[in-house]
Amino acid sequence: MLKSYLHKELIEAGCDEAGRGCLAGPVYAAAVILPKGVRLPLLDDSKKLNEATRDKLRIQIEKKAVAWAVGICTEREIEEFNILNCSITAMQRAVQQLGVRPQHLLVDGNRFKPYDLIPFTTVIKGDGKYRNIAAASILAKTHRDEYMKRLAREYPAYGFEKHKGYGTAQHVRAIDEFGYLDCHRKTFTLKELQKLHL
Repeated sequence: MLKSYLHKELIEAGCDEAGRGCLAGPVYAAAVILPKGVRLPLLDDSKKLNEATRDKLRIQIEKKAVAWAVGICTEREIEEFNILNCSITAMQRAVQQLGVRPQHLLVDGNRFKPYDLIPFTTVIKGDGKYRNIAAASILAKTHRDEYMKRLAREYPAYGFEKHKGYGTAQHVRAIDEFGYLDCHRKTFTLKELQKLHL
């Protein structure tokens, strides 16, 4: 069962990102402040839920949250500053956009950087432990998937609507056949990508 908060007495925002391990597209992050006692029966780590359930939860979270926001780092930023730094920056950008200032941040993972003098706690696999992080994981994932589906309509040969930019065999074959797009992160060479699917 997911815990509601780490610090009951504080306004606490959960933070998580989506798209860190992708070959294409931005990294998305979300920050969510949930009201005490909110009912979200289906809420869980986004990776454990199917797309239809995530989409349903997104509507509920955005409606019921005290505050929520989404931040991104672009592909070019990822190439310049690396994916770890950009994952953290995207979360900080989400926090910056919250309409309510949190008194504590609960961050998925084990790495974060101080932001705006707000105390924070990192939690490994926090999206499967805390409701506010799970909610953030849902928003980050669904907002990013929405973007990748738009990209799929623009570049139908790459199958973005299926793999969402991750390094599947289908995606690697498309890069091999049609080349890189501006949305691709050029950190890996094609030869390195092909090794993933030998």
